[in-house]
Amino acid sequence: MAVDDLTVDIAPGRVTGFLGPNGAGKSTTMRMIMGLDHPTAGTATIGGLEYHRFRHPLREVGALLDAKALHPGRSARNHLLAMARSNGIPARRVDEVLGIVGLSEVARQRAGAYSLGMGQRLGIAGALLGDPGTLIFDEPVNGLDPDGVRWVRGLARSLAGEGRTVFVSSHLMSEMQLTADHLVVIGRGRLITDAPIVEVLSGSSPATVRIRVPDTDERSDLAGRLRVAGFPAEPVPPDGLLVRGATLSQVGDLAHAAGARLHELASADPSLEEAYMRLTGDSVEYRVPTQRHPAPEEAG
Repeated sequence: MAVDDLTVDIAPGRVTGFLGPNGAGKSTTMRMIMGLDHPTAGTATIGGLEYHRFRHPLREVGALLDAKALHPGRSARNHLLAMARSNGIPARRVDEVLGIVGLSEVARQRAGAYSLGMGQRLGIAGALLGDPGTLIFDEPVNGLDPDGVRWVRGLARSLAGEGRTVFVSSHLMSEMQLTADHLVVIGRGRLITDAPIVEVLSGSSPATVRIRVPDTDERSDLAGRLRVAGFPAEPVPPDGLLVRGATLSQVGDLAHAAGARLHELASADPSLEEAYMRLTGDSVEYRVPTQRHPAPEEAG
């Protein structure tokens, strides 16, 4: 069973990130929303209606689920033009979305010859074609260069800022941390968490402080004082310490008492990757076994 008793409400006006290990059921969930897969029980609705009930679905919801789902012999413009005609969308909108995604100059090239990143942009253009209120993106930054990744982030946040519903899946935790307002995390087809990203991050780990102490002896002495105070300090080369469970004030006071000269004293931002690993640790289905590499004298 790919998805089991999953109930979530994706609200408008924010970017909702959809996370989970491989095989968790993310793509299946998105396909059910779009009517491509059918649940054995329950419903997936958009604005209260199932996808197949919309007369002009592209005007209600736009989706990028598989950027390669197109005729490779058609030009990008003709591909979008066929989509537009099927939903009563004027041809001028095709040129508008090609401009939005940066494909105007290559619009008459065969889509089958596009690079992976260009194909992603064309898929996003298709999702935007009907100017819908709901957008669903499955791994939209796959194959994009850093500039393209940044562009997708800005696009998602801009669409949400207009009051649209934006639902995005990704395996890039650092990018999702910059993009999402809310997170839905699933594992083995079941809901793990459905919460604002600030709540997920705040529960990921105790407060962490980063310090740099250039003098080796002072750094060692301060690390000992931190341990005695109940704050474990992890060395960070070349001259840093990562202190867990302490506030800036507590670390600063201990450094002052130790007479340690600091080159840095700052809060370390919580990591979505750490929070994600903590949440999904029991839900990973495909693990690579730890392999022992033979010593040089054993090889051969």
